[in-house]
Amino acid sequence: MPHAIWKGNISFGLVNIPVELYTAEKGAEKLNFTLLDKKDLSPVGYRRFNKKTGKEVRLNDIVRGYEYEEGQFVVLGDEDFKRANIEATQTVEIVDFVDIDRIHPIFFEKPYYLVPAGKNQKSYALLRETLKRTKRAGIARVVIHTREYIAALIPYGKVLELNLLRYSDEIAGPEKIEAPAEDPRKLGLTDKEIRMAEKLVEGMYSDWDPGKYHDTYHDELRAYIKKKVEAGETAAIEEVPAAKAARPKAEVIDLMALLKKSIEKTGERVKPRKAARK
Repeated sequence: MPHAIWKGNISFGLVNIPVELYTAEKGAEKLNFTLLDKKDLSPVGYRRFNKKTGKEVRLNDIVRGYEYEEGQFVVLGDEDFKRANIEATQTVEIVDFVDIDRIHPIFFEKPYYLVPAGKNQKSYALLRETLKRTKRAGIARVVIHTREYIAALIPYGKVLELNLLRYSDEIAGPEKIEAPAEDPRKLGLTDKEIRMAEKLVEGMYSDWDPGKYHDTYHDELRAYIKKKVEAGETAAIEEVPAAKAARPKAEVIDLMALLKKSIEKTGERVKPRKAARK
């Protein structure tokens, strides 16, 4: 069992459910690279040091401080952050229930699992099943690592997922970004072209299976490194020429022709749309 990073309660109305918080992210297999000096390939180190003395500082000797005046600090330890608001640091306080499909994916930031603590699991199961049946998410406040987050409490199989959300002022709106107008008629799109694109989408439809996707670039990079090792090219640095910018084509793109070819390539595997899960 992994180590719980937080313990507290889910609170909504007068109900309190003891829970523990676990990360829902699993580190993907990665290629670990060492920073090297290009001149002699010696490793480049990283150290924490005292800016006044220049001496290295051990991690256990580092504390957090708030500079209330220039050069004057208030030192804060872990207990100080709890004392500021003990209830807030120990509670997932649900303040609203909203429709899950109304939360745009751009707001989701980091997932965690909330699991019941102790033997009383009935209240936990009650909340989980209620959220499933109503297709609602509990919007909650929670303090993790000295910061208050807004989060969505969502049922995921047998557990409750606590997904930290971005605040609205943390998201840059698309208003100032240049993009095609929302009205397709202003772009000259026809109903026939849209129906053809819909047919292509239906032809490529499949059930969501996250296990079928993986990092193909990781595999290709590993194979490329293996090839360089086998060829004895372990120290040489290859300069890759900059890609030439493609010249804009003058001819008008025939969308219908491209859509027809795409549909033919998929074998016109048009599957009937499945009804939404209840």
